[in-house]
Amino acid sequence: MTQYLIAIHRPHGYDPVIEEDAAMAEEIDVLNHQMQESGIIKFVGGLQQPESARSIHVQANGEVDINEGVYLKSGEHVGGFWVIETISLDEALSWGQKAAIACRAPVEVRPFY
Repeated sequence: MTQYLIAIHRPHGYDPVIEEDAAMAEEIDVLNHQMQESGIIKFVGGLQQPESARSIHVQANGEVDINEGVYLKSGEHVGGFWVIETISLDEALSWGQKAAIACRAPVEVRPFY
């Protein structure tokens, strides 16, 4: 069995308090319940806004800098994720599709080593 990350991507400025209605919350709860019943879920978590992130960089001279904000400067950020364990990539992709539908967002599915 292989563990996979299912990451939900959100645009910067996305506010779940405003943009996630009761129907969406219910669909995510149902998906979490289905994952738990299937025994595949290892961890699930939502992340705070990207402004709460801190990026740590090691400079060429060995000094470490801590900066406010996300490391990758793009128009999106990871808003939450699941770590699941399945027998195949196809099964992980099936769960990823369900996550994309429930969260109404792009999803990345990636195996762990």
